[in-house]
Amino acid sequence: MKTKLIIATAMMATTAMAQPKLTPQNIDQVLKEMTLQEKATMLVGYTFGNSYWGLPSDPDPNAGAIVLGAAGNTAKIERLGIPHTVLTDGPAGVHISEKRPNDPNTYYCTGFPIGTLLASTWNTELVERVGQAMGNETLEYGCDVILGPGMNIMRSPLCGRNFEYYSEDPFVTGLIGAAMINGIQSQGVGVSAKHFAANNQETNRLNNNSVVDQRTLREIYLKGFEIAVRKSQPWTIMSSYNFLNGPWTQENKELLTTILRDEWGFKGIVMTDWTNTRHTDRQVAAGNDLLTPGNAEQINAIVKGAQDGTIKMEDIDRNVRRILEYVVKTPHFKGYKFSNKPDIQAHAKLTREAAPEGMVLLKNENTTLPLESGKKTALFGTTSYNLYGGGTGSGDVNKPYVIDLVKGLENAGFIINETLRGVYSKYKEFAYLEAEAEMGTLTTNSFFPRPRVNEPQLGKNTYQFAAQDNDLAIVTVGRSSGEGGDRTFADFDINDDEQAMLKSVYEAFHSAGKPVVVILNVGGAVNTEEVKPFADAILLAWQPGMEAGNSIADVLTGKVNPSGKLTVTFPCEIDDVPANKNFPRDITFWDEFKMNDEMKKATPCVAETRYEEGLNVGYRYYQTVGKSVSYPFGYGLSYTTFEYSKPKVSKKGKGYVAAITVKNTGSVAGKEVVQLYITAPKGKLDKPAMELKAFGKTRELKPGESQQLLLTFSGYDLASYDTDQQAWVTDGGEYTAKFAASAEDIRQTVKFKASAETVKCHDVLK
Repeated sequence: MKTKLIIATAMMATTAMAQPKLTPQNIDQVLKEMTLQEKATMLVGYTFGNSYWGLPSDPDPNAGAIVLGAAGNTAKIERLGIPHTVLTDGPAGVHISEKRPNDPNTYYCTGFPIGTLLASTWNTELVERVGQAMGNETLEYGCDVILGPGMNIMRSPLCGRNFEYYSEDPFVTGLIGAAMINGIQSQGVGVSAKHFAANNQETNRLNNNSVVDQRTLREIYLKGFEIAVRKSQPWTIMSSYNFLNGPWTQENKELLTTILRDEWGFKGIVMTDWTNTRHTDRQVAAGNDLLTPGNAEQINAIVKGAQDGTIKMEDIDRNVRRILEYVVKTPHFKGYKFSNKPDIQAHAKLTREAAPEGMVLLKNENTTLPLESGKKTALFGTTSYNLYGGGTGSGDVNKPYVIDLVKGLENAGFIINETLRGVYSKYKEFAYLEAEAEMGTLTTNSFFPRPRVNEPQLGKNTYQFAAQDNDLAIVTVGRSSGEGGDRTFADFDINDDEQAMLKSVYEAFHSAGKPVVVILNVGGAVNTEEVKPFADAILLAWQPGMEAGNSIADVLTGKVNPSGKLTVTFPCEIDDVPANKNFPRDITFWDEFKMNDEMKKATPCVAETRYEEGLNVGYRYYQTVGKSVSYPFGYGLSYTTFEYSKPKVSKKGKGYVAAITVKNTGSVAGKEVVQLYITAPKGKLDKPAMELKAFGKTRELKPGESQQLLLTFSGYDLASYDTDQQAWVTDGGEYTAKFAASAEDIRQTVKFKASAETVKCHDVLK
């Protein structure tokens, strides 16, 4: 008996020793050792506090919140050495809780500038540096993946999440997105590029069907993702909430496998956006590797599906293998000892540097700007005293502070009018209480946009006395938006109370011979036609992050010469936007909450949104049809001037190099963005008048200094998608390269010839 016991004990010890622990080299071996239950568990996310979403309880009661406030975790299997990994919201910074129970410390994260502002720098090197800082905070706060960047196209100015996105143009979206991804992932953490795909509105985002033709999908709504995948290989991509031409994107194999993996060569994992249980079997088959936030029902469905044959075991194994390939790259797997103490001070400094470079000077009559320090300044507009650092929802950040305009200007040496400061301080307190009484919890829930309060209607004498006592006026117009709802048409326009304020300030200060500067502290386009008549200078500050006031002051004083340019067209009227014929009109958060299913089906563009405008998105439309706009795509002024010369396009290998020399012809140092638009020869397909194919930005040039920019593009970049051939087709013939300061400001042109090319694709996503 004793001998048998010794042998049995030895066998158990040998078995225990033989059990593999996950390494990058033994993924297939570990996969073979996993039980069906373990495999199913690996394909389902774990989110602390699932009750918020009305989901079943957490399938792993021990998962908890590894990082409080993070979006979720992946599963762990201790016996195989597979740890939890942590997913945190983004994309304007790490979104975690700043407070933890029984912990006196705070865990604030840097509030970086919004995505639209970063894109407006047109500076991929700067964006990559911001990404590095964001990746470092992800790492040091114990997270493995940040859920961003947002890469959807700005189809309409009214999309509630445009502040997270980069542009109306897929090349800007793809190149800026790739720079951000490369920056973040250089820190040993991953991203989840989102929302894939055609998620261009927030209204009924969980159930809206985006109906988009194949060519438009390929050229506009998928191209940015394609560029980012090819140039940066994101660790993960997030499949969007919506339907796309019928099926949900999350169960669309043509989208998630045929295009993403087979055509583009994506190597990472696909995770769902945060949804309840859908068709688990279809999601697994489509190649949606990770179901988030995750619940026990989905685990059980995978096990049952494998047992009854409705889910193929080979699909489960394929997806689990991808998850394991992801896990071995993560800081948690590598045992990284995170500090919980990223260098917020250094990142705040970077934020202050980056934000001014993405601000866009829209108007500057009589060289109103830059301003001399020491000026006595009258600040109007409630937003002057409470700037928007960013948008709301999952794209928000629990930041330590937001510098308001008063503080920023005072730091720059300006003297702020105390009477107006007192008036607005008292009024702001009243106005937000009034809004809270009217709207209830929407005002106190940080997930929703801050309510826009009416501007106080000050007496005529108030404006006149302010004009007498101050050297200039600064008026701030603000807009908030966020996840879960779109902006209304009225939110695009300058409202009656704002117009009355602008008019009163302008008339009083101009009567006294003094200038008026307008700051637009917004996350998306507004009606600048209604601002222009009442401003000597207009600075589009976007939402600049937590150093907002200091960054704005840096531009106003000329400490930084503005070099930002628009990545989205500002139309004259909201109905000038072709997409708005098929966009939810004036549906508020409250309206959608109150709608039942029948109302949603009957409301235009809520149950189904038809992308009937096709390629007519942004400047492609305005330039092709000759439609006037308020400010064109690519527009932005400087405190200096630039001259373009020596244009040339040369063939190099399989691609092309466009060269242009830029000279600073003004009196102060500055940077210039050069945009390369291409006009194709007439061919079988109708094409826009011109399309952006490359861009570059100079270093800071001193007066009289020149720099040659080299802009590269390929024959594939010139292609259009021919649905008859199911191929990307580059027409052979003579093209025109246009070196431009904006879509309406072409500085140099040159002809070049390109050879015909055809790249075959799959006939999918009909």
